Amino acid sequence: MKRMVRCSAAAAALTFGVLTAPALARCGNGSDFGPWLRDFKEEAVASGISPGTVETALAGVTFDKSVISKDRGQGVFSQTFLEFAGRMVASYRLQTGAAQIKKQRALFERIERDFGVPAPVIVAVWGLETDFGANTGDMNTLRSLATLAHDCRRPEMFREELLDALRIIERGDLSASEMRGAWAGELGQTQFLATNYLRYGIDYDGDGRSNLIRSVPDVLGSTANYLAQLGWRRGEPWLREVDVPTTMPWEQADLSIKHATADWEAAGVRAADGKPLPNLPASLYLPMGRNGPAFLSFHNFDVYLEWNESLVYATTAAYFATRLAGAGPVGKGNGPVDALSAAELKQVQQALAARGIDPGPIDGKLGRKTRTATRQVQLQLGLPADGWPDHALLAALR
Repeated sequence: MKRMVRCSAAAAALTFGVLTAPALARCGNGSDFGPWLRDFKEEAVASGISPGTVETALAGVTFDKSVISKDRGQGVFSQTFLEFAGRMVASYRLQTGAAQIKKQRALFERIERDFGVPAPVIVAVWGLETDFGANTGDMNTLRSLATLAHDCRRPEMFREELLDALRIIERGDLSASEMRGAWAGELGQTQFLATNYLRYGIDYDGDGRSNLIRSVPDVLGSTANYLAQLGWRRGEPWLREVDVPTTMPWEQADLSIKHATADWEAAGVRAADGKPLPNLPASLYLPMGRNGPAFLSFHNFDVYLEWNESLVYATTAAYFATRLAGAGPVGKGNGPVDALSAAELKQVQQALAARGIDPGPIDGKLGRKTRTATRQVQLQLGLPADGWPDHALLAALR
């Protein structure tokens, strides 16, 4: 589990135009990696990490160009929610997740007592990240982090991650040889970056160390601890699927806007399952616009977005959790959804930027900034302001 990485790391990338000449020179290649690594080792020792740990852990570490290729090519997050969730919330994951909740019942009861996070939420993260620990990755974590720390895009972020990976070794939680995981340096069965491993990883099996690769109690307890520290509220929902009318003030359907559920009901919003809605502030969230699936999102969904700011990824994880908690498959909404390709969405982002409206990264991915900018220009152009860029908007911007 990571914060603003895997899908959102590209969104956090530095703008090439503000990089220094040395940083530009090392964009996407291993130029000066050797001298850079020598300087980094000195920095690590100066930060308080023992010379023995630094030398042993980083001995033989080299630049990995495949990591750069993966970092530049995260196109999966250009998919719509229904495309991504349809693939990721597969029947085998639902079946395995339900079996794990039953198998680990006593552990999950203890976790909910301690942290307030229910089993379906933790199990959905576990299943989505690594298929319940089956696919944690086999890339050399220290090599991946050193490569990304040397690269031009997010060197400061990954320098800190590499330092914290060394601190995990120094603390005795993992050895350097045990540190194998995903390409961006995530570790363990719910994919913690090193900084979060140090901050939120706990010893939940009582063996004196936090092992998020091998120990299931440590993995699940640490995941709950992380979500709790991000602000998870005990006993509260995260997403509820709803049906929406064909017309309403679409500009109110924004994750930054919350109304009482009674107000949403007065506007014609109804729970898809026919059950009463909780009396809590909620946002109307339309991941694919006014014609697609619709949800009321509550405070705990905001925690998902703190965990991972990619809308499609966080929504899929939260939806997976609702399914494990007993909800049915999501509906398709009120009608056909007009979806842009990644290239067309990039054109929209460029047009928004040309109008002086900040769409966030011009990357062909529909993040929160692009949705907010889309809603703003839809209002200007007299289009339904649901924050979903479609071909009508693209034509109007042209």
